[in-house]
Amino acid sequence: MSDRNETDAIEARIAELKLEHRDLDDVIFRLTQSPVIDQLQLQRLKKRKLMVKDQIALLERQLTPDIPA
Repeated sequence: MSDRNETDAIEARIAELKLEHRDLDDVIFRLTQSPVIDQLQLQRLKKRKLMVKDQIALLERQLTPDIPA
């Protein structure tokens, strides 16, 4: 795979993950506004959101070229 195709694939994956992150944020917000909060579900959603954020950061680091010291 060429560098450009690989970069495009990484950027597309980042876009998907950012969308998922926003969706999780919305679900978490709505869940916290509910009169009865399912703490276990809330905890799982927050953990998933954090994992998605970590994946985004990892992929973004792959796009940033190393700068020699």
